[in-house]
Amino acid sequence: MTTALPSSWPTRLPLVAILRGVQPDEVLAHGQALLNAGFDALEVPTNSPDWALSVGLLHQHLGQRAWVGAGTVWQTSQLDALVSAGARLMVMPHTDAALIAEGVRRGLHVVAGFATASEAFAALRAGAQALKLFPAGAAGLQTMQALRAVLPPQVPVLAVGGVTPANLHTCLAAGCHGAGLGSDLYKPGQSVTTTTERAQAFVQAWRALQSR
Repeated sequence: MTTALPSSWPTRLPLVAILRGVQPDEVLAHGQALLNAGFDALEVPTNSPDWALSVGLLHQHLGQRAWVGAGTVWQTSQLDALVSAGARLMVMPHTDAALIAEGVRRGLHVVAGFATASEAFAALRAGAQALKLFPAGAAGLQTMQALRAVLPPQVPVLAVGGVTPANLHTCLAAGCHGAGLGSDLYKPGQSVTTTTERAQAFVQAWRALQSR
């Protein structure tokens, strides 16, 4: 059984491509490949080389077709660069109420990380528009199954950490609405062809689940 995607999630496909480690001189080629495969949410983590430059390039060239943002946002000082780059998504690995509130105040769509019920509700109280179950291993998905009964149904929840085309169904069955996709989608230095193939595999897996 899958969970219907809340209308509050801003993109058509609730799969966020995480381009951790991507270089600015290659980010557009990989971003275009992802869009061609059907993705419309792209994230460059802040521990990537010149991450703000990559976010800016994605926003400038692909921002009309996709929501672009940064991940691993954990400091208020990163928000100036994030907003200046034109980002719309702000993805966090954790729950920091002050940082969430500031991101929302600056007009960003905040996806806050959580691992417990206390963190999930603290993030929502601070204004987060979506939640990120991290890490989404077996224990995380068990937590999510229990939380699904009490979390507001309009709040999108993404599973992040170890999600593959083969196990995407377990994330949805646990009550998540989508996923953030890291090394099983993109690894630094891989070819655009590889990115295309992996992106297509995820999109096909998602579509197959929706047709059940």
